[in-house]
Amino acid sequence: MTTPLVITVISADKPGLVESLAQTINRHGGNWLESRMARMAGQFAGILRVDVGNEQLDALRVDLEELTHLGINVQVAISGQADEPVQSTLILNLVGNDRAGIVHEVSRVLASHGVNVESLETECVPAPMSADMLFKAEARLGVYPQTDLDALRDALENLTDDLMVELRDAD
Repeated sequence: MTTPLVITVISADKPGLVESLAQTINRHGGNWLESRMARMAGQFAGILRVDVGNEQLDALRVDLEELTHLGINVQVAISGQADEPVQSTLILNLVGNDRAGIVHEVSRVLASHGVNVESLETECVPAPMSADMLFKAEARLGVYPQTDLDALRDALENLTDDLMVELRDAD
């Protein structure tokens, strides 16, 4: 039997960081199934899903925690195997003038409509033909069948006059 794990990692970015993590997982027979990793502002952060044999679980956890001596901070969570409710997947694209609190406002609207944020990427870029900064976001959303998509779109568009909202099926 195997145990599914979700592992998060953060560290100052440096060569060999992923290799140290992969070597530790491999040493315990773990199977690296999927991951999302990125460098941002000199830090490296990632989340990964691993399966490991039950007999190796405790030893793997200890070895992952010992990576702190290399400056690698790791958290390990045993993944639940609960049945997930049926949701459709939508892609949300937003573009508007940047301002403090915009992510909070958008996430509040999504939560109030029972929408699950599965992934979120944001950035601020200079607007063409001006020095203003534009906020751009792309999110993958889990939406229940009873969610009123028109009301969701209206609520997002009503956050500000300059926010362009696109909602589309992920398929």
